[in-house]
Amino acid sequence: MNIHSGKYKCSDCGKSCQGRRALTTHRQIHSQEKPFECSVCGKRFTQASSLTVHSRIHSGEKPYKCRLCDKAFNQSTNLSIHMRVHSGSKPYRCSVCDKSFSLFTHLQQHEQCMHSNARPHLCSYCGKQFTAVTKLNYHVRVHTGAKPLSCGHCSEEFIWPSQLNTHLLKSHNEGTWFTCNICQKKFSRNGHLQQHMQRHEGVKSYVCDECPKSFCTAYELKKHQPAHSDYRQFSCFFCDARFKRKRDVNRHLKKCSAVHGISSLLL
Repeated sequence: MNIHSGKYKCSDCGKSCQGRRALTTHRQIHSQEKPFECSVCGKRFTQASSLTVHSRIHSGEKPYKCRLCDKAFNQSTNLSIHMRVHSGSKPYRCSVCDKSFSLFTHLQQHEQCMHSNARPHLCSYCGKQFTAVTKLNYHVRVHTGAKPLSCGHCSEEFIWPSQLNTHLLKSHNEGTWFTCNICQKKFSRNGHLQQHMQRHEGVKSYVCDECPKSFCTAYELKKHQPAHSDYRQFSCFFCDARFKRKRDVNRHLKKCSAVHGISSLLL
């Protein structure tokens, strides 16, 4: 028990600290004071420990090593998350469909995409709407052509993190392949392997409410559902044409982009 919990208590948020120095350090969060500056890039931090972790970005130091594979990390929390790959632990469970996830952010994305119709984030280029701002930011790169993710070994640049991860695995043997023990197919993500295994097992947990069809993943069910309605969620960047399926709008975009003198642009 902390006998000083009442004495060293933050007046802004009520958090109790173990001593006066810890309380002073904590209060810098509320004051926005950032006395610790990175000597390489000039970024500032409220705590020395945060600067220490940040400095590893520049030094490349990764002191937290996985005991089961050759991966290493610059933060202990990242190592803890990585260990779920080996243990199969998925502590975050959806309250609607009981699907589980290894990361809380993945649970949030799942709930927004699969169990909510809210799409508050609007693309200023084409008007397309998204459930999460991260998905909007990725989408905007289609319009701008930005490739902010670069390979540390060569000059290749990428739009999506999955593209970079696959490149590192294929071209530089960096990272961990997830291999199917039945057909030996390899995947860059454990989640993709788990979905693939469901196909071998014949598991189709996602059933359409409108017809007898069932699917291995929620994404496949979501792609199927527009077949039962007139909702056309995919729109052309250049004209008012709208389509139910991504493959249809991409087929249209190849022709429409050529008319406008732009190289083929796909969703």
